[in-house]
Amino acid sequence: MITEPPRVEGFELQALSEADAPDLLALFSDPEVCAFMDIEPLVVEAEALDIIDWAEAQAAQGLGVRWGIRRAGEARLIGTVGFNRIERGRGRWGEIAYDLARDQWGRGIMSAILPAVISRGFDDWGLIRLEAMVTAGNERSCALLARMGFRQEGVLARRGYWKGQAWDQLVFARLAD
Repeated sequence: MITEPPRVEGFELQALSEADAPDLLALFSDPEVCAFMDIEPLVVEAEALDIIDWAEAQAAQGLGVRWGIRRAGEARLIGTVGFNRIERGRGRWGEIAYDLARDQWGRGIMSAILPAVISRGFDDWGLIRLEAMVTAGNERSCALLARMGFRQEGVLARRGYWKGQAWDQLVFARLAD
């Protein structure tokens, strides 16, 4: 089942639910957290609920999963991680995505969590390729992916359009060993 989160010492990962809306609003209302994302900073809780609805629909269809991240024993949602897309039909790949509250940046949280997420994709689901799309300029994300064994394969020039401008997307990938 794709909604079953990996275990990571010191953290609790759970599929996003309606109860996460207030914390998700707080997370995605920060302009710096959303700087390289294809969304404007959230303003109202209904926008957070829309994101949760999207994540629940992806999981229900087996197309993706997004887990909320909490420090073990703490109630506050500090980020999300998962697969925006999982393809097990004509291909065996998944697109990893993640975000983290600004006050948690630089603490090694994603370096602790991503190995378990990567293992879930390769070892548990039999994927042979993991991808990550990074908006050009997001150097922190590029460095994280490099530490996790991903290689930049190319640039999709002006692949995205949001916030009133075109954005280049950097394609990172890691293949199963």
